[in-house]
Amino acid sequence: MKPIVLITLFVLAAFPALAQTTNSNYDAKLAESLGADEYGMKSYVLVILKTGSNTTTDKAFIDSCFRGHMENIGRLVEAGKLLVAGPLGKNKNAYRGIFILNVTSFEEAKELMKTDAAINENILAADLYNWFGSAALPIYIEPSDKIWKVKP
Repeated sequence: MKPIVLITLFVLAAFPALAQTTNSNYDAKLAESLGADEYGMKSYVLVILKTGSNTTTDKAFIDSCFRGHMENIGRLVEAGKLLVAGPLGKNKNAYRGIFILNVTSFEEAKELMKTDAAINENILAADLYNWFGSAALPIYIEPSDKIWKVKP
């Protein structure tokens, strides 16, 4: 073979090894316990909460629904199913907040959403999306419970 062909073959054979790096901090046991793929990622369900079809102005009813909504958030966090929840600022899309659910199917996510009073009463509506994120997301909850001073 001609030298240029040999050099080209060598470079092509070595390229995949050069393109990938190995994490010296990799903890296989932790990755497995969190359900991580080789990139440290896993599948979740992202929920976009938006204004629902119920246009009631009954303040007591709305307050009751949101009290149930907040209680449900607490239950889902305690069960390890809700990893992230929070409101969104005002926007033209009527998006109100997000959830990131530690589930892999829309069916399970829909069942969890049925436990939310504001969604059941159509004060809020939920759009579901597949989302891939760090498999370490579930372990941020413990330290996050140590940094708030006043309960929201």
